[in-house]
Amino acid sequence: MAGKNAPIGVFDSGLGGLTTVRELRRLLPGEDIVYFGDTGRVPYGTRGVDTIVEYAKQDIAFLLSQNVKYVIAACGTVSSTLPTSITQQLPVPYLGVVPSAAAAAAAATKTGRIGVLGTPATIHSRSYEKAIHAISPQAQITATACPLFVPLVENGYFGRDNQVTRLVAQDYLKQVKAANVDTLILGCTHYPLIAPILGDLMGPDVVLIDPGWEAAHAARNWLAQQKLLRTEGCGTARYFVSDSTDNFRQLAGWFLGEYAGGEVCRIRVDDFHLETGGEQSI
Repeated sequence: MAGKNAPIGVFDSGLGGLTTVRELRRLLPGEDIVYFGDTGRVPYGTRGVDTIVEYAKQDIAFLLSQNVKYVIAACGTVSSTLPTSITQQLPVPYLGVVPSAAAAAAAATKTGRIGVLGTPATIHSRSYEKAIHAISPQAQITATACPLFVPLVENGYFGRDNQVTRLVAQDYLKQVKAANVDTLILGCTHYPLIAPILGDLMGPDVVLIDPGWEAAHAARNWLAQQKLLRTEGCGTARYFVSDSTDNFRQLAGWFLGEYAGGEVCRIRVDDFHLETGGEQSI
């Protein structure tokens, strides 16, 4: 297993996982971070399970080649579909965004009515429902697939006053509003960028759960417990993509905010192949 000074690895199908990186950099300023965004094959959420699993294995293999000490799947689709038979064999701890977000939603709800927004693959997997019911069996879950949100966000349609995204969101939110949910999981790490729109439409009494924020806190807690947390110095961030670095540089600032900046490189991710057979997973 990699040592304390090794970086944290984060991956996503595109840019959405940068919301997790932003929280990691805020919470863990001493940690180095390696991020891979599979921008050449985004989105994952409309693809078949076999394809998603194969892509995820390649993404993880790349991060392991960077000697990371911890892997975060900052992708609700991957977290919902990648089998534990794979993650349990990884040589470093693995965290998907679903478990921590589900736990936060179960703790936040007062009525037991929880909504979930996600990609078609995430919703079809029922991963959030299973995770929430394991904690709170009586919870009532209303889940809605939102396939247009990822391309809208990645094309810059996320401003609070953006009428295109607002109209799409109004349609997607009909079911969860009709169910009178008091807690809503933004089940894809792209969705926090449109949280102001979703919050406006849902109203102030509905708690929005950000999976990236929850995953970053879970990672901090685990690393601290294992005495693997770097608390000194100023950490760096390196970014890798499978498509144009120019596009990444233009868009990354939207996701990273004050934490924007860092080296960006393009790689051929299909050159990497996962060989499992390691220690532990979480």
